[in-house]
Amino acid sequence: MENLLSIITFLPLVAALVLALFLRGNDPAAQRNAKWVALLATGATFVVSLFLLAGFDPANTGFQFVEERNWIMGLRYKLGVDGISVLFVMLTTFLMPLTIGACWGVEVRVKEYMIAMLLLESLLIGVFVALDLVLFYLFFEAGLIPMFLIIGIWGGKERIYAAFKFFLYTFLGSVLMLVAMISMYFSAGTTDMVQLLSHEFASDSFSLLGIQIVGGMQTLLFLAFFASFAVKMPMWPVHTWLPDAHVQAPTAGSVVLAAVLLKMGGYGFLRFSLPMFPVGADVMAPLVLWLSVIAIVYTSLVALAQSDMKKLIAYSSVAHMGFVTMGIFAFNKQGIDGAIFQMLSHGFVSGALFLCVGVIYDRMHTREIEAYGGIVNRMPVYALLFMFFTMANVGLPGTSGFVGEFLTLVGIFQVNTWVATVATTGVVLSAAYSLWLYRRVVLGDLIKESLKSVTDMDRREKLIFAPLVVMTLLLGVYPSLVTDIIGPSVTALVTDYHASLPAQIAAVAGH
Repeated sequence: MENLLSIITFLPLVAALVLALFLRGNDPAAQRNAKWVALLATGATFVVSLFLLAGFDPANTGFQFVEERNWIMGLRYKLGVDGISVLFVMLTTFLMPLTIGACWGVEVRVKEYMIAMLLLESLLIGVFVALDLVLFYLFFEAGLIPMFLIIGIWGGKERIYAAFKFFLYTFLGSVLMLVAMISMYFSAGTTDMVQLLSHEFASDSFSLLGIQIVGGMQTLLFLAFFASFAVKMPMWPVHTWLPDAHVQAPTAGSVVLAAVLLKMGGYGFLRFSLPMFPVGADVMAPLVLWLSVIAIVYTSLVALAQSDMKKLIAYSSVAHMGFVTMGIFAFNKQGIDGAIFQMLSHGFVSGALFLCVGVIYDRMHTREIEAYGGIVNRMPVYALLFMFFTMANVGLPGTSGFVGEFLTLVGIFQVNTWVATVATTGVVLSAAYSLWLYRRVVLGDLIKESLKSVTDMDRREKLIFAPLVVMTLLLGVYPSLVTDIIGPSVTALVTDYHASLPAQIAAVAGH
């Protein structure tokens, strides 16, 4: 189908424009219409994206469904997907209808809320399909705006603080990336990402302000992109914006933030850092690996000390993203396969966990763990679903959470056994804080009077969780659904990476 990627990318944006231009009033009928338009638009986007997946050829390691045309001021409009990016597009289109369904109870400025969600979907998809530096940067940065508004308008009591902290952290990190992109353009003479993949940036070491820069220009470019992607992931120690953003964001905002927005950082490492700056990546790999391990252990311990359910799950996300960066910078097929699988699995599992918090928050209007206990007696279906996704978050074999963590640990064990050993303690800590949360909220006697009138999940809530259960189980027992698609592209990435490393830099880095 011609222009398939453009249709998938901009269909939600068209729906947002329809809402903005043609929907009038704020009465219940208008609010209901806004929700239905958003649901139908996101559902249609997912259906169209299925044609993308059906027509995708995993054996082709190049970019497919490429669209290219001249844009304004000599810039290029270029889209395409490969085995790495196509599944992130599918993850986004799959989750957005569920997210719209989860915010059905919103009653304040409903039209604007739906417009923000639709705009966010278009911009997130754009990040994963853009094949031009300028286009990528526009999508990457513009995605901050609707999320900033979602947190700042529909968030909790400290929403303004959280929104500005989110915006400043993520924006400031990207300023260095913009400088690096300008430098890349002057070096290569193009903003075409496909051509940049074959351009060899200077890697000769030099001295800057008395500091020896091993890897030269590649290391500086790597660090500039790293500043942006590390914040987006987020990596320790630039992770502090995430818990605040999650706690203050509405349920739907937390789902999109955890399930899709965090993946932009990992995707950026795979699209830019490894293939374009292999020498810089090799030089900085030991630092990244130990930062990842610190994130896994430290944020897991911090999660154990939380009293707010959302904040606990937010710190859990930072720990799981530590496995992702660890797998990517193992520079081998198992590690990168595991990192991509972990990102996709985390999208389903963490999204579901934030939805679980949203279900009981809608009933009790508190996220404090101490306010709950024994709700299995009133909400058995909810207790079962919460247990399932808690086990997936721990990495129980048979769920998608196990596959990603296992592959990343296998990959890193081949590179650094100390890193692998310390990171494995994160699996134990994950079980500790996840089961501690479940025990305190769900199990035990129903003592608190305020909980004795809560009702179990309704049909809408069950319908939202059903696809997430299916995907978490399906990828857990049949992981080749993912690995068969990403495998050839990951193999090509790893092969090209090792082939492009100059021997002397490889020796310096200890390979």
